This record gives sequence, C-alpha cells and structure tokens, in this order.
Amino acid sequence: MVDFDQEEVAPPTTTGMAAKKELLSVAMKRTSEWIFSQEIPSDITVHAGGSSFSLHKFPLVSKCGYIRKVMSESSEPDLSTIELPGIPGGPEAFELAAKFCYGINFEMSTENIAMLRCVAEYLEMTEEYAVGNLVERTEAYLNEVALKSLSGAVSILQLSENLAPIAETVKLVSRCIDTIAYITCKDSQVSISGRIGIGTEVVNSSSGSQLKPPIVDWWVEDLTVLRIDIFQRVLIAMMSRGFKQYALGPILMLYAQQSLRGLEIFGKARKKIEPRQEHEKRVVLETIVSLLPRAKNAMSVSFLSMLLRAAIYLDTTVACRLDLEKRMGLQLGQSVLDDLLIPSFSFTGDTVFDVDTVQRIMINYLECETEGGSGRFGYSSADEDFFSPPASDMERVGRLMEAYLAEIASDRNLPVSKFISLAELIPEQSRVTEDGMYRAIDIFLKAHPALSDMERKKVCSVMDCQKLSREACAHAAQNDRLPVQTVVQVLYYEQQRLRVVVNGSESPAPPPMLNLSTTDSHLISEELCRLKKENQELKFELLNLKMKLKEIKKPADISAMSSPLRPATSADKPPLPRKSLISSVSRKLGRLYPFVRGDGATPSKSRTKPAKDRRHSVS
Repeated sequence: MVDFDQEEVAPPTTTGMAAKKELLSVAMKRTSEWIFSQEIPSDITVHAGGSSFSLHKFPLVSKCGYIRKVMSESSEPDLSTIELPGIPGGPEAFELAAKFCYGINFEMSTENIAMLRCVAEYLEMTEEYAVGNLVERTEAYLNEVALKSLSGAVSILQLSENLAPIAETVKLVSRCIDTIAYITCKDSQVSISGRIGIGTEVVNSSSGSQLKPPIVDWWVEDLTVLRIDIFQRVLIAMMSRGFKQYALGPILMLYAQQSLRGLEIFGKARKKIEPRQEHEKRVVLETIVSLLPRAKNAMSVSFLSMLLRAAIYLDTTVACRLDLEKRMGLQLGQSVLDDLLIPSFSFTGDTVFDVDTVQRIMINYLECETEGGSGRFGYSSADEDFFSPPASDMERVGRLMEAYLAEIASDRNLPVSKFISLAELIPEQSRVTEDGMYRAIDIFLKAHPALSDMERKKVCSVMDCQKLSREACAHAAQNDRLPVQTVVQVLYYEQQRLRVVVNGSESPAPPPMLNLSTTDSHLISEELCRLKKENQELKFELLNLKMKLKEIKKPADISAMSSPLRPATSADKPPLPRKSLISSVSRKLGRLYPFVRGDGATPSKSRTKPAKDRRHSVS
C-alpha cells in the first residue's frame, strides 16, 4: 500500500514556505476527515468519462489546479457541475485522483500507474498547489519501482497506448521504450558487450555458410503484446543502443506468428476476415517486412515464404511483395518445393498456384548469380562481415524448379506460354540430365491433350534430348504424347550413343532436322522404323561383342589356374592395345546393361556352353 498522508515530505524551498505548506497539508487532512465524519452534503458534481461523481469543492480545489481554474473562470457565482469528457483513463482514473484529494489510501501498481500519471497531468496536480501532490508521487513510483524491471516497463508501455497524446506529453512512452532498450541490450547475448562471441560465429550448412541464429531470450515474448507502431519504436531504440540488426530475426518471427495468426494462407479459400481486421494485419505485415534484417540468411526461407503468402492474401503494397520476392530469390538454393507452392488467391478461374510470383523469384535469383553478390539488395558492410559467400547451388535450384514444373504441370488452366517461359529460365548448366524436365513435359502433355502439334513442339523444345538417360530415352521412344520430331531426336541420340560404344567415337553427331509437314507423314514413319531397326541391330552387335569378350577371357583364366606358382612376366600379359580396347568396351557395356558385370559374367550361374549363353542373352 502506498500511503498518501505523509506529512514529513517537504520540497527544497525556504523554511518558512515549507512550514506553511506543511501546515496547509495537515489542515487539508483534518478537513477531509471532518467532511466524512460529519457527512457534509456534496456541493459539486463532476461528470468524467460518462460517470458522475458527487463531491466537495474544497478537497478538489486544494489539489487540482485544473478544477481551480475552471471554478475561478466560471461566470456562474455558484458553479455546481464540471464536465471532464476527455479525461485520460476515464472514470476509473478520476476516481483514484478524487481519492487522493480526499486522502484515501489506495494501492499504486504497474497496472494503474500509467493512467494515474496521465490524469495527474490532466488535472494539474502539481507541487504548485499541494506538497507531495499526485504528479510527484507517480513520478517517484515510476523512477524507483515501475521502470526498474522489463516487465514493468512493457506493462506500462502497453497501457500507455490508450492514453495518447498525454502519455507522449509527459514522456511516459519514451521513457518506457528507453528502459526496455537498455535492459534488453544489457541482457542480450548479441548486445554491444557480447558482439565478439556469438555474433561472429557461423555454422556450415548444405547451402553455404550462414549465421548461427541467436537464442530467443526470455524477454522476447514480452514484446509481442505491444502495438505494432510501439513495437517498431522499441526495435529502433534497441538498434540505436547497439543491438545487431540480424538478431532481430527471432523477435520478428515470434511477433509475426502472434499477430498474423488466423490467416488462411495455405489454401485457396475465400477471405474470412473483416475489412477492419484485414487493414490492421496489413499494417502489421508491412511494418514487419520493413524491419527485416538486410543480412543474408538472417531469416529462414520458410518464414519468408509465409510472409509472402500473407502479403498476397492481404493485398499489401507492391513494394512489400517485391521485397519479399527478392529475399526469397537470394536464398532460393535453401528452398524446398513447399516454399514455392504459393496459392493463387485471384478466384477468377486462374491457375491453382501463383506461377508469376515464382517466376519473378527465379529472375531475382538469376540476376543475383549474374552479378555475383548481394550488393543489389542493399546489404551493409557491417552485416557482410558475418557471412561468407555461398557455394554454387545452381544444380540444386535447377532440380527444385524442375520439381515445381512437374507439380504445376497437371493444372489444366496453366497456359503453354507460362510453362515455357518458366522452363526457359532454368539455366542449362544446372541441368545435368533432362529427366526432370522430361517428366514435367510428359505430365503437362498428359494434362493438356488438346494441344496442337505446334504447341507440343514448343513445349518439347525446352528439353535437350541429348541429356536424357537411357531409361528416359526408352520411355520417350514409346511415348505417343511427344511430337514425332522429338521421338526422332531421341532415337538418333540413342543410336549415336550405341555407336560411341562400338566405334569409340568422340561425341554423337547432331540429328538431321526433319520436315514434319503433313505431306511427309509416310516418310516420317519409315524414318522411325529405320531408326528403331538400326538401334536394335546395334544392340545385337554389342551382345556379340560381349560373348566374344567372354571367350577371350576364358583361356587366360584356365592358364592362370594351371600354373598358380609361376611368376607373372611381361610375356604372359596380352598386348596393351588389346587390353585397352577390351576394358573400354567392357566398361561401356556395363553402363548400358546393368544386369551384366564389368568382368563379362552375368549375375546368374555361369554356363560352360557358349551357345546356351547366347540363346539366354538373346531371349
């Protein structure tokens, strides 16, 4: 309990003035006791915040400078009613101020100190009118008790949100913010005193070096109760005291999770949110994005993807969405497929997923790779000291985009132009094989059976048939959905690969371009049949070579077994050219036919009769 009847408190003035005010305070106390004991009827009614209080003029006038001025300036000789419509804190705050005027004790705490300080300022309850008035008492409590702890400062700051503008006038908000910034920077592991330590540690990941995320301190959750504008001011004050910007990541992440809860951003459903609430969440999201650290890898890609989904759902500013897209593009190598599956909230029969957004993310990634750094994103040199350049993740991005193409290819509303434009963005050097691209094209052609021959050729033109694996070539050769020219290219490249094994050619020659007009359909069929027949003959020729290879190796094995103790000489070895040719053919055959081992033997039990082995291989 805080006792407001202390008679020994005296301001630092002359002795006579102090004695006079002390006597006045004692007189006021005795007068208040006498009023209550005699049950004197009230002579004034105060209307404060919609409530009425029947009180007495003398206790109020003796401590409230505002009421004294109202009564002295009134034209009515006997004023009986006073209106206080805009009193901060409402009737609850005025009731506590009235109790103070009457000398009634009440508890002062962090829950009511904010409104007490503001109502004291509003009613002008200063030392000019009474010794130890309410302004001085509340200031003493703030400085000695409330603002000594982080929880007290946060609680007062939150309560001050509804006491504007007088809370700003008495600098209650600024003092709370300064206290929070001081305590958090002092206790945080990433403050000025702890900059050399965890702030400079990096950990290696599959996508390169990135900053070790700072531990979420005990005070972070306390800040999530603040209004977004106050929350922003607190973070700015923390950074001005030395709090590193990249360490804001966990704080912003927790605040976003608390304030953006309830948004349907993971499915294509119509908005179930009121316009006023939508506006509030939009302001919150745009502010959070503006506070995101500029340092690379300070935020996870999944969190950036969540913010981007919310930004599209809430229809934020274009600058906000573009900022998130650039950040995701910079860290695209760390993304997974789910991060890119952003629903389309257009409800106009458009595609299921937002393909345009992913296309812009990919363009940002390519631009960053081309420029070879993060300078275009405005990162400061102080932040770059904590990060090493990321390793090349072009192949990982290529596989990711091929998986994304395969995921969206089944959408019947996806136009050919969007599919082709997105596929063309994938760099050729990132595609070691074209199996992923072939899979996406096959799914797209299956979901769009009404495409014309020209459209199917355009779709297949984004694929390099020369990079298809043996399994993909076998599937493509029998795929009726592919245009004829693509099938011809696949067969030619397969034939060239077989010829490389047989003849030892350096590289397959490019297939001849065929005229695929409607009048040449008969010639095209003949060409396909010829290629298939030649490929089959080449396969049989390779099998014959395989059998001859086995026959050559058998006498050598028998000779080695008959004289195991004879030392090996250079005469026992076959000539180097023959050994080199046999080894080369054996290795290449092993790659083409995995069911045959590199030493020429089959996984099945060895047979002594070559004729039976030949029949078994052919069948």
